[in-house]
Amino acid sequence: MSEHKTIYEFTVKDAEGKDVSLSKYKGQVVIIVNVASKCGYTKNHYTELKALHDKYHDQGLRVAAFPCNQFGGQEPACEAEILKFVKDTYNYEPDLYAKVKVNGAEADPFWQFLKKEQGGTLINAIKWNFTKFLINRKGYVVKR
Repeated sequence: MSEHKTIYEFTVKDAEGKDVSLSKYKGQVVIIVNVASKCGYTKNHYTELKALHDKYHDQGLRVAAFPCNQFGGQEPACEAEILKFVKDTYNYEPDLYAKVKVNGAEADPFWQFLKKEQGGTLINAIKWNFTKFLINRKGYVVKR
């Protein structure tokens, strides 16, 4: 069992490098996702995330996007460029956070927590870009 029980106990860096408590999501459903702008799956996933946002935002759905460059170097841009790309290309603005490592010895503690709470098939490591975690309104990781 991990020492953290909900995402609300974590503070992460936003796209501008400022600390943000994930308690800001209390009472909301959150999709947490590692994103990449140069992946072959980028268009499909951002289109899907925008559609979910448009349909469920008023009911409390939020998307927390964490850029990651660990898979084929497919997120080389800085956070400001990533946000501009998503806004310009998809007319969409998820909650964008600072670039993270999701695997390995330098993996972000929040992503270590997510993997412990909802392991993967065969191994717990994040296997590629756009791995999603569903967080319920009480802050618990309920699905990967």
